[in-house]
Amino acid sequence: MNTPAQLTARNIYRSFKIGSRKVEVLRGINLDINKGESVFLCGASGAGKTTLLYTLAGLERPESGEVTFEDHKLYSGGAGKDAKIRNQRMGFVFQGYFLLPELTALENTLVPSLIRHRPDPEIAESLLERVGLADRMQHLPNELSGGEQQRVAIARALINDPAIVFADEPTGNLDTTNGEAIMELLGGLVREKQKTLVVVTHDQDLAARGDRVVHIRDGHLVD
Repeated sequence: MNTPAQLTARNIYRSFKIGSRKVEVLRGINLDINKGESVFLCGASGAGKTTLLYTLAGLERPESGEVTFEDHKLYSGGAGKDAKIRNQRMGFVFQGYFLLPELTALENTLVPSLIRHRPDPEIAESLLERVGLADRMQHLPNELSGGEQQRVAIARALINDPAIVFADEPTGNLDTTNGEAIMELLGGLVREKQKTLVVVTHDQDLAARGDRVVHIRDGHLVD
């Protein structure tokens, strides 16, 4: 008997209005992602890959269609329920890092667990050590390099022991060497902890590191 997919999207449609013009971004997307799988979403700028990622992650409601994560239908039980699932079962790594400037690396890592009212500095310290920042925990974001800030963001994404990690162009603001190191680190951590990983990237070489590459073009998934 086949194990049901951890994350499914069915007939997802999404459009935006630009002035009087309606732009179709997602046009009937169907996608299954299995537990423990590393999936890379690739496509040209404007193809809809980030919109798809945000829709899969419960961050951007589709106009029509259904997203199901671990038997829970996102967008159907109210914003509070979806927010709880995102906090407890999902981790997020974004291109822009989104660290709070007034908080240290350690404090930034702890933020999702504070929202959950279960902060554990020992786990945060262990994660920062794991991403190579043992001696940078008390530094503010403006005292860290771009690569170091992204490492903090990875530790933050894992603090609540999520089942799935979403990453939107996580190497987009980094040079090639740092970008490859970050992707190697992120991929290694999710494999080690048996997490599912969904990554948006325009970099085909980085995408080749995953279990599967999904291409999106003009709002459709293509082989």
